[in-house]
Amino acid sequence: MSEPRKEKIHLEASSPASKPKPDVRPKIEEPPPVRLVAIEDCQLWAVAGLERELDDFYVGLLNFERQQAENEIVYRAENLRLKVGVLECPLPREDYRPLALAVDSLGALVGRLNEAKIEFVHHYGLTPGQDNLLVSDPAGNPVEITETQIAI
Repeated sequence: MSEPRKEKIHLEASSPASKPKPDVRPKIEEPPPVRLVAIEDCQLWAVAGLERELDDFYVGLLNFERQQAENEIVYRAENLRLKVGVLECPLPREDYRPLALAVDSLGALVGRLNEAKIEFVHHYGLTPGQDNLLVSDPAGNPVEITETQIAI
C-alpha cells in the first residue's frame, strides 16, 4: 500500500474586509426552565394579599418569569402562561385537579423546597422515572411537578 501524500496547507492572511459584522438581529431570550403540562394557558385563583408569596413560590422556587398584567398575575413558562386571578374572598372549588409542571431536575427542586421549608410529598410511580412532587402553592392550589424526560 502506498502512503498518503502529506501536503502542507497554506492559509491566506486575513484582511479587514473579512472581519465579521456585528449582529443587528434582535436577541431572543432564553425561556424559563419550567414547562406547563397543558395545551393552553392555565388559570388559578388566589386571595388578595398573597402576591409576594406567590412570586416567591413561582418565580423564586420554580423559575417562572413574572409578566406585567393589569387585573391578574401572569407567570411565563417555557411554553405557556399561568394566570392567577386575584379575588377579595375565596371561591368554592369545583375540583382539586393539580396544576401540572415539568422541571429540569426534581433533585434540585427538592433542595430548594427544603431550604424554603415548604412541605411536599415525593410520590413514586410503579415504574422507574415516574416519580413526582406534590405541593400546594401559597394560595392553596395543588401543584404536581415532574421531571422533564428527554428521549434519546
